Order: sequence, then C-alpha cells, then structure tokens
Amino acid sequence: MEHQVGRKESKFEVLVCYVKPMTKVRTSASPQLRGLKNISWLTSRQLKRLADGMTASRFEKNSLIFDHKHSPEAAYVLLSGVARITCRNRKGERTLVIMVAPGMIPNVPSTNSSVNYNFRCEAVTACDVGRIPLEAFIEIALGIASADFKHMADSYSGRWDLVQLRCANFMACTLEERVALILLELSENFGVRDGPGVRLTVPTRHQDLAELVGATRPRVTEYLSTFERRHLIRRDGRQLIVLRDRLEKFLAQSHISPISPLAA
Repeated sequence: MEHQVGRKESKFEVLVCYVKPMTKVRTSASPQLRGLKNISWLTSRQLKRLADGMTASRFEKNSLIFDHKHSPEAAYVLLSGVARITCRNRKGERTLVIMVAPGMIPNVPSTNSSVNYNFRCEAVTACDVGRIPLEAFIEIALGIASADFKHMADSYSGRWDLVQLRCANFMACTLEERVALILLELSENFGVRDGPGVRLTVPTRHQDLAELVGATRPRVTEYLSTFERRHLIRRDGRQLIVLRDRLEKFLAQSHISPISPLAA
C-alpha cells in the first residue's frame, strides 16, 4: 500500500513522495551540473543560470520523484543517484520502462484521454534531483520561448526515441539477443571500464532485466548463465561485468546490429 507523505514547503521545493520522505539538499546544485552527460553542451554561463534557477531536493530510496500529473510544466535533472521510469501495463501491473542515469530526466508521455499508463519516475537509490520550471529551462538552454519549443517538439520524436528504437529492434530478435542488447544498453549508460569489460554500477536484478526484455525472470536467469559460460559476461560478487566486444560479436554473428544506435 502506498501512503503519501505530507507536503512541506521550504527554501528547497519538496514534492509529494511515497514510502520515505524527501529531505533538503543544502549544497549548491552548480558543481553537480558539470559533466552531466546529456546537458554537457551547455556553456558555463548557462549552467550557472540553470543552477541559480533550480530548487534541489533529496529523494530517499523507493520514493516518488514525479509522475504524469506533476511533470508537464517542469524540467527535472538527476544530480546524483539512479532513478527509473515505470508504468502500468495492460494487466494493471507496474513495470520498468527506463533506467535513468544522472542528467536530464526524460519527461513522461502525456496521458491519452482513453488510455492512462500512469507513468512515474521513482528513486532506485537515494537521489538528489533539481527542478526548474520548463519555461525557464528552455529559455536558458535555447534562448527561445517555451511555446515555440513545444510546437517543434510535437513534430519531433521527443525523448522516447530510445524506447521506440529498442522496441523496434526487439521485434525481430530472439530472447537471447534481447538480453544481449539490454546488457549493452545498460553498460553504456551505467558502466565503468574494468579491464577488457565494463562493470555495471547499478544492481542487475534479474526481474528488472526480465521486464526490460519482456520475458520471465527464470528465462533471463537461464540466458545470463549461458552468457557467463560463453565468457560474454563475468560476475564479481554481486556486480556484473559486461564484455562488450564479445557481446557485439555475438550479435553480429546472429545478424543483429550491435547496440550503437541505442547507446548514442
């Protein structure tokens, strides 16, 4: 059962969240903005303006960061930690859609009048998150009015192109190939170089992988064991090391294009 924690206003904006309350982030967001992958193109002046206009909050593990009801008029930046975006499937079960690394958090799709998938962004670990009005963010980043940007974005693919591309790739793939593709995607977004491989910096729960590839957990566990025997991945305690070169060769031999378009 989810219980809402009361809203508390302070210098740092506090949103409604679940399970555990939010706490204040007392340090400036400015140093944390530098080096974030998907806003690295902003100038130092733009980053300073962004930090000055942003309110920062700490979200505890498993708490709600935002959902489809709160996100349209704000831009959210994950300053530290790991988040995820989930939705309800047709059976009403909540399922994982995207794992989110530090940087701009993708906005969730607008609700269709007849179908509501109840998208929401949740903290996987303790997260520091900055929030700024969308209009202010667009003016800082692009120097244009938010209305002009929205008109342009409506004619473009938006931030969900990676999910669409993944689904399109998966349609022609076997389950074994889908597991390989998702491991490569995770290693690109949540990996650090470790010898010949890439060590995943997030927990790789078999159930999460199963939701991402559309399979059952036992089947995914079976293929992970096969990949380990083939020396396509390695385990180091509870962490997984992905041997990207070997996985890409495996996909090439299966006539599947490697993950490079997904990881771009």
